[in-house]
Order: sequence, then C-alpha cells, then structure tokens
Amino acid sequence: MTRAVLKPSVPELPASLAQPIEAFAKHIGSERRLSPHTLSNYQRDLQQTAALLQERGLCDWSAVTQHDVRALVATWHRRGKGGTSIQRMLSSLRTFYSFLLREGLASDNPAGGIRAPKSAKRLPKTLDQEQVGHLLDSNGENDPLALRDQAMMELIYSSGLRLAELVSLDMDTIDLRDGEMVVTGKGSKARLLPVGAPAITAVREWIKQRPSLLKDPHEKALFVNARGNRVSTRTVQQRLARAAKLRGLGQHLHPHMLRHSFATHMLEASGDLRAVQELLGHANLSTTQIYTHLDFQHLASVYDGAHPRAQRKK
Repeated sequence: MTRAVLKPSVPELPASLAQPIEAFAKHIGSERRLSPHTLSNYQRDLQQTAALLQERGLCDWSAVTQHDVRALVATWHRRGKGGTSIQRMLSSLRTFYSFLLREGLASDNPAGGIRAPKSAKRLPKTLDQEQVGHLLDSNGENDPLALRDQAMMELIYSSGLRLAELVSLDMDTIDLRDGEMVVTGKGSKARLLPVGAPAITAVREWIKQRPSLLKDPHEKALFVNARGNRVSTRTVQQRLARAAKLRGLGQHLHPHMLRHSFATHMLEASGDLRAVQELLGHANLSTTQIYTHLDFQHLASVYDGAHPRAQRKK
C-alpha cells in the first residue's frame, strides 16, 4: 500500500518558504513514517505560518526571530485561534525548525520557549435546582430498569459521584441505615460520603427489584444490567439520556452534568469550597474552584435582577 503524500505547497508562497516545507514533508513522510493525517496537519500549520510571515515581509525561514514568532502568536490569537490551536502551531514550528537546524538551513529555533496563551476554561454545564427536581420527581415508570435508573440518578446528585464511582459500587459499599457509602475514586482513593434521604429511598426500591435481574446470586454489583451483570458506563450514559428525554428535560443529560449540578448547588448553599472539594474527591482545590465561577454567574444574575442601580435602561 502506498502512503498518502502531502498536497503541494500553496503556489503563492515564494520558493524560499515553500521548498523547505516540501523537504520537511518528505522527511517526516519517509523517515518518520507519520500518518497521512499528521502529515496534513503539519503542512497546513506550516503553510499558514509561511503565509503570515510573507505578510510581514519575511521570505526566509532563517531570518525569523523569537520576536517574529511572538508576533505570529499575537496575530493568531487576534484572529480567533484558541490556546490549544496556537500551541499545536508552535509545536509544528518547533519540529520544523529542528529539521532546518539538522539540514543547516537555520542557525537557531525561534519557536523554542514560546508559549501559547492559555485557553479559557470551559465551564461545565449544569442543571438548576428546578430542572433537577423535575427530572428526579417525575418518575412514572415502575419496571426494574427504570427503578434502577432512578436510583442511579438520585445517587449521583445526592453525593456527587463520578460515573466510574457509580458503576463500581457494590452491595456492601452502601449503608442505607446510616445513610452513607464508601466510594473508590481516582488514584484508588476511598472516601466516605453521605447519602440523602431521596437517594436512600430510591436505592431501597431498586434493591427490591434487583433479584429479578440476577443470574448469579453471588453478584456483588449494586447496579446490574438486564443480563444480571455489573452495569457499564455506556449503559448508564444511554439510560440517563433516555430518562431526561422521557421526562421532558429538554436537553441531553450525561452523568457528569448531575455531578456538576451537585457541586454547584452545594457551593451556592454553603459557600464551603473545602467541603465541596472533599465530597467531590478532588486532590487539588484548584480543580474545585471552577465551581466558584458558576456560583458567581448565579450571584451576578441575582444581582442584575434585584439591585435597583443594576437595572439597565431600556
């Protein structure tokens, strides 16, 4: 099978910019044997960089300085490229200059040590308390799988479980009498979590139906599928999306959305970031601090609607 080759360089580029890109393409295509997709990405990045250098009056790779690369970064950012995309462009440029240095076509690597601007953190999507109430209080199904789904949703929202933590629960890891459970999180770290009354009720109802699905009476998993085996993460994702659709939630529901909602609502009510960190099982407080932004959005919304001097004139 012949390997895909890169498309020829953009004809508008002068030979002093285009030919090194072509030589680099042959190098990484034959010697490094990278995938056609990776080759295409390298060429696209370098052609875009060369076109921008040409705009700046630079037509020789060996004449590019760190100041020029910083100017490229600023231009990319100004034209809407995100931090991740710019970092990839810089990575392509560094690799390209390593090749130029080896071939004696450059005296240094001007992209070395240049960093892309940080991408803005994407805030996790959450449900408000009314939406959670509508989701969890409108269960009209009573078959075993529906009761299992109800118990899973209640537990995630009650205790802020990760999806992997939910499916790994065993019968002996939850104490319904005392309202607590032990979960094993990232890094195999165990933590003790409280379980709310609605979740306890939902789990009790599910446990009554659980034997009807079991094939092996010694199965330890708290949540099992229709074949009596431990439920998979994919099944949980599909069933929660189904429940949200049936109950008219109006948006796609994934397990982490309930975890994020738990964290946000806890922080709104308590303001105790350390406690929320412990409940979520975050190793670093900085991970939990993402929810302070969500909390501020809520406070800002309340402020805009209530403060007499915050009212915008029509």
